Amino acid sequence: MRPLAPPSTIRTPPTSGPAGWYPDPHAPFGVRYFDGRAWTSHVAGGFTAPPPRPDHPVLPFSVAIGAVAVLTASLIGSRFLLDSVIRYEWPVVVYIGISALAGYAPSVWWCIYASRRWGTGRLTDDVGIRLRWSDTGWGPIVWLVALGCELVVFAAVRALDIPLTSNTEGIGDLDAGRGYVIALLVTAVLFAPIVEEMVFRGLMMRGLRSHTGATLTVGIQAVLFGLAHLDPVRGTGNVGLVLVLSAVGAGLGGGAYLLRRIGPAVIAHAIFNGVVMAVVLTGAGD
Repeated sequence: MRPLAPPSTIRTPPTSGPAGWYPDPHAPFGVRYFDGRAWTSHVAGGFTAPPPRPDHPVLPFSVAIGAVAVLTASLIGSRFLLDSVIRYEWPVVVYIGISALAGYAPSVWWCIYASRRWGTGRLTDDVGIRLRWSDTGWGPIVWLVALGCELVVFAAVRALDIPLTSNTEGIGDLDAGRGYVIALLVTAVLFAPIVEEMVFRGLMMRGLRSHTGATLTVGIQAVLFGLAHLDPVRGTGNVGLVLVLSAVGAGLGGGAYLLRRIGPAVIAHAIFNGVVMAVVLTGAGD
């Protein structure tokens, strides 16, 4: 490649004219040599511009409202359902299955319905869950970002003496039989990350983005993610929990927005829950 020609030698692109260096009509910020008859392959100082970054996909605002309503109703309903059947003293694994089915199945249905009603009908495209090999690298990065957000807010919550109760409290005290552990891990590391990311970083963000800016979209879905983990049993401890989990939701949402898909967020969420479950079940948190 020849060095960039002096500015005094650069002239307007010719249709015919003397040989020399001219602004390259095929690439920005560069010059190409014209031999007097045609453009040559000799260029200097130019580069091929990358394709424009696609806009974040959007769906109607009603999709986000529906996602919030369905998830809230299903989570509340699952708690009432568990309260009504807990007296039968079934194995813990049964209650985990009931909780997962009642809590997440309606949201999966809404994702499918919304995709067919307002989207393309291809669920993987409409919620951005199509996985790529690169997501195995981006997933841990998004996890580290979300973890950093969590630690910053956790430190602030502790410093301000805000009540905080963990949403895993009491799990380690249960009789951890093999079936219980397997069911809990499958729910926390597989079902919860997939469904929650489809709802919050998939439908909800795309519905919000059609009416709000990027920062507000990420912030709203993050707060809703924190509020989704409310449990009246925890009392005032919910305040700190919502703040901490909202920070996690912001990290996951930021990654999903920048990458335009939720595959990395699903992997990050699975890592997050897997690490927490490992700490709780092994007693390392003590």
